Amino acid sequence: MSETQVEISDSWDVYGKTLSSRFFIGTALYPSPEVMQQSIAASKAEVVTVSLRRQSPQQQGGNHYWELIKSSGCELLPNTAGCHTAKEAVTLAQMSRELFQTDWIKLEVIGDDYNLQPDPFATLEAAETLVKMGFKVFPYCTDDLVLCQKLRDVGCEVLMPWGSPIGTGLGLLNPHALTTIRERLPDMTLLVDAGLGKPSDACRAMELGFDAVLLNTAVAQAHDPVVMAEAFANAIAAGRSAWLSGMIEARAAASASTPTLGMPFWHQN
Repeated sequence: MSETQVEISDSWDVYGKTLSSRFFIGTALYPSPEVMQQSIAASKAEVVTVSLRRQSPQQQGGNHYWELIKSSGCELLPNTAGCHTAKEAVTLAQMSRELFQTDWIKLEVIGDDYNLQPDPFATLEAAETLVKMGFKVFPYCTDDLVLCQKLRDVGCEVLMPWGSPIGTGLGLLNPHALTTIRERLPDMTLLVDAGLGKPSDACRAMELGFDAVLLNTAVAQAHDPVVMAEAFANAIAAGRSAWLSGMIEARAAASASTPTLGMPFWHQN
């Protein structure tokens, strides 16, 4: 086994928990709870997102759904999906901590209902409050460098900038902005969250040096979610391998891959 292969197989740390997979997967929008369970297994994800507003373990009729999530053995990452103010997000986070018994929280505070863009001001306010309350905050944010820096400064150890608006499948609309965040925040744990549509989008995010990706719609609404989950898992692994191996830089001029110096050639008489 090569040194690169050894490094790829190494685990990584997220808020004190050791993970091997770099795929975080959502639990909404699947055609059935059973398909959701099979897709999680195919993804080999070790973290799943759950929404208190969509489904809670105490909700009538939700026991089967909840048992399937627990049977996955994955870490739970509750989210504050649907919140529009910092106060609302903090309240929902407190409820999620009580119900799901975890300090992890994916912070979502939506500022625009058309493209579901997170509100940068409310997100920062809520993040600062939640960190002080002992939460391990995973803020969903835009690819704005200054916002990411301020979220780091209030105590977030993980950042999740979007690739494009939630559920659009548009992929990485601004690779330059994501690359800048990676370069300027080299010690932060970074996930691309939202907008990925194809496995190649996830591969590209990993090639940019991101630590992981989080997605839901691209798997859950695929024609075959189980096969698509496996495809994304393979793409994430490929992108991670490419980043670790050291990709060549793009250049404008051609460069011969086969040297001519010292090669035999034929003379025709």
